[in-house]
Amino acid sequence: MRRFRTLPTLLIGGLLVSACAGAEEAMDDDSAPSQTAVASGDDLSCYIARGTPEEARQRPSPLRETEFTVGDSEGLLCYGAPSARGRDIMGALLVYGQPERIGANEPTTIHLSGPANVGGVALQPGSYSLYAIAGEDEWQFFLNSNWERWGIPIDESVRATEVGVFAAEPEPMDEYVETLQYRFEPMNDNTMGDMVLEWENTRVRFHIHPGM
Repeated sequence: MRRFRTLPTLLIGGLLVSACAGAEEAMDDDSAPSQTAVASGDDLSCYIARGTPEEARQRPSPLRETEFTVGDSEGLLCYGAPSARGRDIMGALLVYGQPERIGANEPTTIHLSGPANVGGVALQPGSYSLYAIAGEDEWQFFLNSNWERWGIPIDESVRATEVGVFAAEPEPMDEYVETLQYRFEPMNDNTMGDMVLEWENTRVRFHIHPGM
């Protein structure tokens, strides 16, 4: 079972709301974070800048978790899950050509209990935020050591802590996905697999396998 401990946090300066992927505009409260939920011991758990885990699951873009296994290690991907609600997503709410959090609220974050290779980027055990620059023909994903923060803005100070980048090709889907979702497709007896992002009529996948 995952355990959460809460710590007071101090936010210096204001937080900005923009039309990033999953930005909830008026529905997001941009007041200073009051609590932080972080991993305790060897547990993998989601960072929460504001409120309790239960409150985070009741947000307009609720906190969701995707568990996965690579080799002998466990992983957890945490993200806020926005819904389209009649809005155009790809190339509109999700602006092509600029860094986006590809989720809502806190940054989309990958937590790793052991070394892993994510999209071709070798990572040590730890936690990494995941941003992307989307495009019609290619997405670039950026792994970042700065993850205990609100998801926006993604400015130069944030991008200075990137630890790796990889590319993925978007695929069109016939089915419509109303709410952003990440799911893991295991392969080779759970020794590796693909993380699959789906929203609107677009699917993007990237490979994860054990590291050294």
